[in-house]
Amino acid sequence: MLRCPLPVLLLFCFLVGPGGVSPGWAQQGPPTRAGADPGADALLQAGPMVGYGTHREVQLWVQTTRPADVQLRYWSRTTARGDTASPAVIPDPDTSVTTVQRTAAAEEHIARFTIRALEPGNTYLYRLYLNGQRVQRPYPLRFQTQPLWQWRTDPPTITMAVGSCAYINDPPYDRPGEPYGGDERIFRTIATENPDLMLWMGDNVYYREVDWATPAMMEARYAHTRRTPALQSLLGHTHNYATWDDHDYGPNNSDRSYRQKEASLRLFKQYWANPNYGRPDVPGVFGKFRWGDVDVFLLDDRYHRSPTDAPRTERKTMWGTEQRQWLIDALTTSDAPFKLVVNGGQVTTPATRYETLARFPHEQSTLLEALQERQIEGVVFLSGDRHITELLRRHPEDFYPIYEFTNSPLTAGAGSGSPNPNRVHGTLVEQRNFGTLTVSGPREDRVLTLRTFGVDGETLWKRAIRAETLTVPDGSDEGDE
Repeated sequence: MLRCPLPVLLLFCFLVGPGGVSPGWAQQGPPTRAGADPGADALLQAGPMVGYGTHREVQLWVQTTRPADVQLRYWSRTTARGDTASPAVIPDPDTSVTTVQRTAAAEEHIARFTIRALEPGNTYLYRLYLNGQRVQRPYPLRFQTQPLWQWRTDPPTITMAVGSCAYINDPPYDRPGEPYGGDERIFRTIATENPDLMLWMGDNVYYREVDWATPAMMEARYAHTRRTPALQSLLGHTHNYATWDDHDYGPNNSDRSYRQKEASLRLFKQYWANPNYGRPDVPGVFGKFRWGDVDVFLLDDRYHRSPTDAPRTERKTMWGTEQRQWLIDALTTSDAPFKLVVNGGQVTTPATRYETLARFPHEQSTLLEALQERQIEGVVFLSGDRHITELLRRHPEDFYPIYEFTNSPLTAGAGSGSPNPNRVHGTLVEQRNFGTLTVSGPREDRVLTLRTFGVDGETLWKRAIRAETLTVPDGSDEGDE
């Protein structure tokens, strides 16, 4: 038996108190750096994620593991002299503070902050606080506002990253055998390219058989994917926009008959931060935004979709009559030199083997004929789905060549490409990859440069398309260099 001198015993009792170890003593633990409470880090489930951005407004997204008070502090990285400070320079991190939001289970413990009255053309640094404690991230947290270039300068150079088919392994519920997903470091590679924004072109989440019957399991799948460690830096300092395809809508090849379509739409809106979704009278994830002098049209190829194997009549549709007409009208109105139309599945290919628009022949012909009849210039299509990457070129008679950049997969299994008469030679990629689109040059001579990169950032191919070659009626074959 250990004997303890009475003075020591009295001191111990004073510190512990009558109820055992002091709660305050137990919670505080060893001293930590100010603002680096490990409890705050443990509260973070995913994010923060930077969503849409305009000249003076951005949206940020955060998810916690349980109810928590969430707050952001942000400041301009531009110094008083007008130049750009290093990330370590903090003019006054407490100058701009958001209101506190309390996350709740009813909203998947998600908080979103719409930050307004920012100044155009600035880079802002920000910090995340949970329950009053700063959450440390091992990568920079930043967002930007678009520059006000109109009537002042040439348009800015813009770089967009693109990708689709992001499968994150979950062994208890995955298909047997070799893991279907892999190379998650590709997300870190994309982040190191420092694009202005990331376009997620569908199959950004893969619902499993155990998921798509109930909204609760669908939400669990979203949360599982979103908290992927390698993904966080890309979310934290790149503006993210998304549309969906079948696997993040419902089962494989799903259509408008999917009975959980409303729950799926709600979850998409919860987990992404696009500026708009559908129209008041037409639900869906389709929408439009502008970055610099480029217009981007995000299409919804699932919510209104007829069954793929339905008879090929005029009523068979991928997008629904209202969405298709909205697209045609919005393209007609656009004055952008490049109009990027993003769809989950391929649009311009004549191949009907896969879930392409060619299996909806009336809709494909209606769209392509409308481009010609309305003399809509500068249209380039972007798509995913195929588990390959390729650049397609379709040249209608008396019109400019129409390009489609298909990019896939990010982390899902890669496929093999079947022959396609529209494929540009040397652009087929049959491995995990991502792409970028850079728009550069003076206002009257804008150039769209397409690049494809491997998992570790190696360049696989590069092509350039001049805006002047996507004009009516004198388009030429010189757009592909």
